[in-house]
Amino acid sequence: MTDTPAAETAANPRLLIVDDDAPFRDRLARAMEKRGFAVATAADEAGAAAAIATHKPTHAVLDLRLEKGFGLDIVPVIRAQNPDARIVILTGYGNIATAVAAVKAGAVDYLAKPADADEIEAALLASGLDKPPPPDQPMSADRVRWEHIQRIFELCDRNVSETARRLNMHRRTLQRILAKRSPH
Repeated sequence: MTDTPAAETAANPRLLIVDDDAPFRDRLARAMEKRGFAVATAADEAGAAAAIATHKPTHAVLDLRLEKGFGLDIVPVIRAQNPDARIVILTGYGNIATAVAAVKAGAVDYLAKPADADEIEAALLASGLDKPPPPDQPMSADRVRWEHIQRIFELCDRNVSETARRLNMHRRTLQRILAKRSPH
């Protein structure tokens, strides 16, 4: 009896972790090795490309914003090598616009830092039919509004006047909103 590629992947999962935060990356690598993954790590896009060529990952955890590069740019490189790879994007700058971009790029999940190894493992191993549980603390209406304003602001290339015009609000009002911290 021969192993099928799917059975081989399940028996020998190969994980690539790309994060510029070395202590987090190393801690996550150790935790995932204990869970049965063969782990390769990288700190930037160049290191990720080399690791993809040699390690041929079946799973990946990518930081959205790297010191040198952008995690979403690594997704197509992984997909070209393995179209069935399960990719999770991690970010400390979570917002709806980047979550949508991550999923469109081919990520199967998007987690906000600090995510622990259990959450990451669950996201990597979840089947496509699994629905995530509802959040323990969903976003408030103020947070949803803030996210929408931030998304439009980014789409307008951080131009306050253009954003205010598109949101139909006074420019000074928008400046006050942008100066405040995000609501919880």
